[in-house]
Amino acid sequence: MTDHTLGPIVSSAHLATGTFPELSEFEFGLILAGNAFNRWVVRAMSAAGYPDLSALEVLVLHTIRHRDRAKKLADICHVLNIEDTHTVNYALKKLIKAGLVQDVRKGKEKSVMPTETGRAACDRYREIREALLLRALGDLGVDPDRVSDLSALLRLMSGQYDQASRAATAY
Repeated sequence: MTDHTLGPIVSSAHLATGTFPELSEFEFGLILAGNAFNRWVVRAMSAAGYPDLSALEVLVLHTIRHRDRAKKLADICHVLNIEDTHTVNYALKKLIKAGLVQDVRKGKEKSVMPTETGRAACDRYREIREALLLRALGDLGVDPDRVSDLSALLRLMSGQYDQASRAATAY
């Protein structure tokens, strides 16, 4: 529950002066959470032995590892909701060079899969995540059902932002 006696906590007060100032508060939370998450992902993968990967590269690696099935560039971009395929393509090249991912072909179709080294890196990341993040959340008594509800809200909000961005393109 948020205490609004001082007003919403926002980074841009001018955006909170219109209708629904709570959305500005939500957006500030997204900014803080997004930056904290990216920092965590990079440092956790660094602790797993891969200090030179960006947050995007780590997320691409985990997406490729998901269910250990070959993934196409378009599928990776779709799952991560990334419009600029060039950034993901660059991440793939870096992951291939690091030996974490390999190209696979079925006919003319190019896909990528994790290598054994890539799988091991993801497994080590999972161990670090369990020890440092999940255990701490459990100790704090964070309710998994509440996290699940928040996740559903974030997915819903991302759809609203996507729709608004399409509308803004034609505005």
